[in-house]
Amino acid sequence: MNDGRDILWCDTVKCLGVYLTVATIFRCTYDYVKRSFYRAFNGIFGKVGRATSEAQLLKAKCLQVLYCCLDSCSINKEQANSLDYAVHSCIRKKISTKDQVVVELCMQYFDCSSLLEVVKKRKKKFMQKFVMSENNLYALFTDKAATELNK
Repeated sequence: MNDGRDILWCDTVKCLGVYLTVATIFRCTYDYVKRSFYRAFNGIFGKVGRATSEAQLLKAKCLQVLYCCLDSCSINKEQANSLDYAVHSCIRKKISTKDQVVVELCMQYFDCSSLLEVVKKRKKKFMQKFVMSENNLYALFTDKAATELNK
């Protein structure tokens, strides 16, 4: 139906929580996700500051913002490094350091893996559930999922 309104052109569109961007191939953008992550971290940091350890809050609330979109889109190493940088900058802010070695030690202490490792673990867990499912529709793709698991 044509009601005389112009169609607006945009470079990104949000679909099921994932931001798709204009490209010749399927591509997602993570700028909005990083912004949401920083907003969540700054909200927690603003309330509790350095007075307490909010590592569990960081893992439970802030990192979940990053992880939610990773299941939907494939992520390359450069994008993962950019998102890891966001996490590292929050750790640096929390412990008042610029030393990357200290940040990496804190990440190990807090049991926070790199985003590429998290994506691999989550994908493997999803594929295992997929292969074990008794859903008839899933059965059509079980071979593909099993191949992915064996990689």
